[in-house]
Order: sequence, then structure tokens, then C-alpha cells
Amino acid sequence: MRRPIAPAVLMAGCLALTGCGGSADGGDAAPDLSVQSAYMRQPVTDSLAAGYLTVVNKSDSSDDLVSATSDIAEDVTVHETSGQKMKEASSLEIPAGGRLVLGSGGNHLMFEKLKRRPKEGETVSVELRFTKTDPITVEMPVKSVTYQPTSSKSSSTSSSSHH
Repeated sequence: MRRPIAPAVLMAGCLALTGCGGSADGGDAAPDLSVQSAYMRQPVTDSLAAGYLTVVNKSDSSDDLVSATSDIAEDVTVHETSGQKMKEASSLEIPAGGRLVLGSGGNHLMFEKLKRRPKEGETVSVELRFTKTDPITVEMPVKSVTYQPTSSKSSSTSSSSHH
């Protein structure tokens, strides 16, 4: 009787280990990120512009926004704002099941050394890079210099501004 049970136990053990391996791999899997509410105000100078967006993470694993690139600027840096001070950040966290909001007066993307000055109505292509997730390319519409989202709180949860 032990022989029929042993293969069954061995098989169950293998399945359990395979399941554990799948879970471990699942834990290392890239988070499920999407981008919403992306925009850039038309730059007021020939050298700098700022970009805003919300990165939504629908997974159980956090990730970090580490860099961005765009064909309109020599450098695109991730900036964090603390109080009245703005500084370049090496990364910004996108919490598991949460969101990273890059908005006016807060964290944002800084487009430096513009190769051309985008005009209202144009679209700027930006590639976002993360620690775990593959890069995401975002088409960022250029808005008027005075553009204000309807509400920074509600626009970040609005499904009408999906990317």
C-alpha cells in the first residue's frame, strides 16, 4: 500500500513546489501599470518644460519610476517637490495597488534642453522607465500655458482620461 501512496505524495509535493515556484515568480513579475491624465503645459521658455501624469498600479507589487526620455529634450528628469523645494529624484515609488501622481506644484517630469518648443495642440512622446516594468510610451498632449486639470484629486481617479 505504501507504493501507491508514495507516488501520490511525491506528485502532490511536486505540485506544491511548482505552485510555490509560480508564486515566487509571480512576486517577481512586473506590476500592472497604466498611465492616465498625461499632459504638458506649453513651455514658456525655449529650454524647459514640465510634464504631468498619473501612474496607476493594479498589482500587489510596488515599482519605481526611475527615468524618462523624449525626442523633444536632451534630458528628461524625474523631480520631487518637498515644501517649496524641487530636486531631481533617483526614483519615485508607485505603491502596490496605488498610484503615483505627478502634478503641478508637486512631483513632475522636467524636460531640459528642449530641442524644439512644443506648441499647444501638439503631442509629445515620452518613454517612462521603471525598476521592474517594461518601459511605457505615453503620448502627452500639450495644453495651454494656463491649463489646469478640473481637479488634481478627481482627474487622477477619472476613467475618462485613460491612456
